Amino acid sequence: MARSAPDAALVLAAGLGTRLRPLTSSRAKPSLPVAGVSLIERVAGWLADAGIRDLLVNLHYRPETITALLGDGTRLGVRVRYSWEQPILGSAGGPRRAFALTSAERLWLVNGDTICDVSLEAMAAAHASSDALVTLAVIPNPDTDRYGGATLDGDVVTGFVPRGQGPSWHFIGVQIAEREAFEALQDGIAEESVGRRYPALIAGRLGSVRAFRSQAAFHDIGTPADYLAACLHFAAGDPARLVAVSARVAADAHVEDSVVWDDVEIAAGARLVRSIVMSGARVPSGFTAVGQVVAPDLTSSGIG
Repeated sequence: MARSAPDAALVLAAGLGTRLRPLTSSRAKPSLPVAGVSLIERVAGWLADAGIRDLLVNLHYRPETITALLGDGTRLGVRVRYSWEQPILGSAGGPRRAFALTSAERLWLVNGDTICDVSLEAMAAAHASSDALVTLAVIPNPDTDRYGGATLDGDVVTGFVPRGQGPSWHFIGVQIAEREAFEALQDGIAEESVGRRYPALIAGRLGSVRAFRSQAAFHDIGTPADYLAACLHFAAGDPARLVAVSARVAADAHVEDSVVWDDVEIAAGARLVRSIVMSGARVPSGFTAVGQVVAPDLTSSGIG
């Protein structure tokens, strides 16, 4: 008998976001604004639009920056509960904890810091018709020098390879998992999925991990350069969407293809091009930044 589609999701939002520093020095990565809407709100809204309105969100680093945006989910039309992790439990330990908090037999597991448009309906149908414990949404690996990936035999995941060892399929942060996939793990113990748990499932039964292959658009926001690119993409040519409503920008300041967070002041004569200005910065007249992250103390680092 085909399995029902999951009607609940765990949004993975506990990570440290170290590759995005200094952008994540004062807030969790999923709370970063992208063209006026935070990553975590974009993900929650996308799930709600697909009819998934029961969300668990795991938290560890700067959790208050996420809870302040989501609350109990009422504003977004979803129910939000939180899975608190101390210490951080990893990409398999987090789902193990989440399953202990719900009666659901299967969950969507969705990264809270990436954006994609994979068809959840089609993916759920593929999982329901299989005997997989885990189904991963994948696309052809866009850059094998940057990303590792899954190796496939049809839709069966046969293993995982590190970056530089292509060709492979790139996991885009959306999966369906059965409770059974994590039952062998001990709650409260950190564990990784692609690094350890899924290879163990594959070794135990080939076909327990499967892939849903697609051509979905995918935005990886792993570095400041990725973040700026995503913001420009979703702003769709409207520079106003890149500047927080509360930011104060002088009329004759030059702000071009730049992201300006809340609680920022930019004085007349300042020049910012393809840069990111973090909350709390007071940018004086004559200040110039090209391809820089501008911190509250006006120190800057290259976007890369």
